[in-house]
Amino acid sequence: MSTGEREFDVVVFGATGVTGRRVSAYLAERATETGATWAAAGRDAAKLDRILAEDGVTGAATMVAELGDPASLAAMAARARVVLNLVGPYTLYGRPVIDACVEGGAHYADLTGEIPFVRRVLDSVGPRAEAAGVKLVQVCGFEALPPDLAVAAAAEAAHERWDEELAEADVEVTIKGPPGMPKASDMLSGGTLQSMIAITTAEGAESVTDPAALIPDAARADEVRRRSPVSVAPRRGSGGTVIGPMAPAAFINPAVIHRTAALLAADANGGAAPFRYREGVALPGGSASLPLRFAVAGALSGTQATLGAATKASPAVRGRVAGVMKKVFPASGFGPDADRLENWSWQMAVRARTPGGNEVRVDVDAEGHPGYLATARMLGEAGLLLAEPGATPERAGSLTPATALGTDSLDRFEHARARFTVAA
Repeated sequence: MSTGEREFDVVVFGATGVTGRRVSAYLAERATETGATWAAAGRDAAKLDRILAEDGVTGAATMVAELGDPASLAAMAARARVVLNLVGPYTLYGRPVIDACVEGGAHYADLTGEIPFVRRVLDSVGPRAEAAGVKLVQVCGFEALPPDLAVAAAAEAAHERWDEELAEADVEVTIKGPPGMPKASDMLSGGTLQSMIAITTAEGAESVTDPAALIPDAARADEVRRRSPVSVAPRRGSGGTVIGPMAPAAFINPAVIHRTAALLAADANGGAAPFRYREGVALPGGSASLPLRFAVAGALSGTQATLGAATKASPAVRGRVAGVMKKVFPASGFGPDADRLENWSWQMAVRARTPGGNEVRVDVDAEGHPGYLATARMLGEAGLLLAEPGATPERAGSLTPATALGTDSLDRFEHARARFTVAA
């Protein structure tokens, strides 16, 4: 079948998982508004129906597909315009689904933050996907869809207003949780922690901290490393805030955002030089709390620096570290209780500057737990965009959220309760 003749616009693979359930619920809601068709896929059809019903989703189309059955993955891809893959860690389980989508002509998106895996896909599958006209859109949740789109929008605004490129872009995220005493499960995702274990022992683990990990061009990669090294050290931000490293890790977004800039530069036959990119989580407060806020930021920095250092160790050492992590970290599925997903809000402020000193600000105001509910909604909306003919740029291959979806898509994410505003 051609892309336009597919039975379903979007298929959610791994629909019974913590995030997959939220993606399914979002698509069910949006389908009534848009007329889009969607289906849930997993290993057990009865479980799919039961789990979806628990979330108020009834009558949804389901299909059986599992990683150990290539024929079932091929059949899933053949029925979909877009497959959203929620089965991680992707280093361990992602490749069969990606291969099935490329062979079957279905666009693909996932939530991986496992940058070495993304690089392997870029090198080994990207050319085939491009030839097939298939978009592979990885790192398409809280990491790194909102900062990637926001920085791309800032770059576009700078070019339109002053015919200048960006020299630097700073991203500050402020997160407000629900009322009451926070729980460890509010911020610790078992899936993310299991991904960290997979990264530690994976091929290419040493590239985790490389901001140019997704840039094949050696000269541009070296310039990115020179201009924009990743730092996890605490620093002062605007308005008296203390900036700690990005959660869950400071090593995810930079590689994606610099790849976006490289792809857009290639489209412009060279285009803009790399810019300096910094990001972090803002810890607001007054002067009295400054020592405590720096202590918190320092503890987060130390944890992430240790993880980064572990990826540079010998395979034997990395194996031992991963073994300890497996014993200590919770399994996939560990995360916030369902009743603690809604009452979150978060803001992302991008402050970008040009070589001429002009400034652009892009704000993202969003609702819902960033790593679960907001991520699910954004991924679901991305899937609908990818399925809609003419809604996204005519690019294919291994792409980033910004290059796959384009800045014309910003308003669509209001449906996902994430509002992008480019300051006048």
